[in-house]
Amino acid sequence: MNMWQNYIMVESLEEAVAALYEWGEEGRIIAGGTDLILEIQREMRPKIKTIIDVTKIPGLEEIYEDESGVIHIGPLATHHHVVASDLIRKKAYVLTQASWGVGSPQLRNRGTVVGNLVTASPANDTIGPLMALDAKLALLSKRGERIVPLSDFYTGVRKTVMEPDELVTDIFFDAPGPEIRSYFTRIILRKAVAISVTNASIVLRWNDERVYDVNITLGAAAPTIIHAEVAEAYLEGKTLTDETINEACRLAADAARPISDLRGSAEYRKYMLSVLVKRGLSAIRDGVDTAEVPQEPVMLMGDGGKTQPPAEPWTGKEIHTWINGKEFHFTSGFDKTLLNLIRDEAGLTGTKEGCAEGECGACTVYLDGRAVNSCLVPAARAHGSKIVTIEGLGSEEQAHPVQESFVKYGAIQCGFCTPGFVMSAAKLLEEREDPTLDDIQTAISGNLCRCTGYYKIIEAIEKASLAMRPTSEMQKK
Repeated sequence: MNMWQNYIMVESLEEAVAALYEWGEEGRIIAGGTDLILEIQREMRPKIKTIIDVTKIPGLEEIYEDESGVIHIGPLATHHHVVASDLIRKKAYVLTQASWGVGSPQLRNRGTVVGNLVTASPANDTIGPLMALDAKLALLSKRGERIVPLSDFYTGVRKTVMEPDELVTDIFFDAPGPEIRSYFTRIILRKAVAISVTNASIVLRWNDERVYDVNITLGAAAPTIIHAEVAEAYLEGKTLTDETINEACRLAADAARPISDLRGSAEYRKYMLSVLVKRGLSAIRDGVDTAEVPQEPVMLMGDGGKTQPPAEPWTGKEIHTWINGKEFHFTSGFDKTLLNLIRDEAGLTGTKEGCAEGECGACTVYLDGRAVNSCLVPAARAHGSKIVTIEGLGSEEQAHPVQESFVKYGAIQCGFCTPGFVMSAAKLLEEREDPTLDDIQTAISGNLCRCTGYYKIIEAIEKASLAMRPTSEMQKK
């Protein structure tokens, strides 16, 4: 299957806008690609012939507050960039919470907040918090720039007001002051890599134990993210007593118009929205526990947090890349994923395809230092980049300590998922010399073992961390 006909790697927003103008509905911007690759594979985007990759444009991952007190989130800011931002944690914790729950470490390393917004699913976790923060989007085309409030951006399920020749260049909102409290909570069917059954975001001003300027947004409660307007009006100026909270929860649930699907019935969603709003309001009243998101979260990001421009311009004639330190010049495979480039063109078959959806982690590799799902990365993204696969983790003479530990402590069963687990574990031990159990579980939350061998895997990672420490540290243990 040819996934696309043309791949363009641009080096500026001006180039991106020009390419969109040229290709119109047949062109599409790709940044994270965690949704777009799947949509193309499933033939949900049959018109797309050209993808325009913006991930080599420097500086677009920045998150900052400007002199006028406005917070900006760039179009290449991933969910992990948001989680790592002290500014967002301090002033918009609701967005930190939502971003931390998205997907897995591999998906959070690749998926962007802008992409989450543009995909326009009413179950997407970051839309509600940003709508509750009264965020706006800057849309750019050859016709110029226009500003659209996020609350006006959506017209239906996976539908927005964006024109085919537009791209989002900025998310921005007024920096909340010290009186602002916020909270995000959701219901999911498993602990990681799960879409919200429903979610709720609350942002309000807390003054003398009374609430003002209340925003409550509900996800997977209607065709688009909605405000619980009656509940918002009811809470204005009130103290958060148990009676007040219970009534607000009832009113919020009444605003919902959910559907029934495989993840939950309409009745269940409506009931759980009441529960979620109660959790959020109670947390704000009792003091939000910001430790829900670790202060130093495991991200498997290495030193890949900053966008680097390509070492050489993209000509469309070859993919010039380095895999496990070896230089490659590929003249085919441009219409494949990175996973298939590695396996088919480079002949490195250690990286496995399990689900081809970014859920199992068997295809985990390092792309410019970040652990990513290679099944959701376009092959040409490798141009000018450095990639590490399972074959490059150790050497023929000396296996990586994680590989040795997996063998020694029986963490390998059928072995199919093992390369992905080893890659995640090795990247974790780059970040943490002494990982906790929570750290290990977070690091492998994007890796599935169909033999259910997690206890041995966790033990092997713990033992590998000990083996990698200096002898003096091991003696202390």
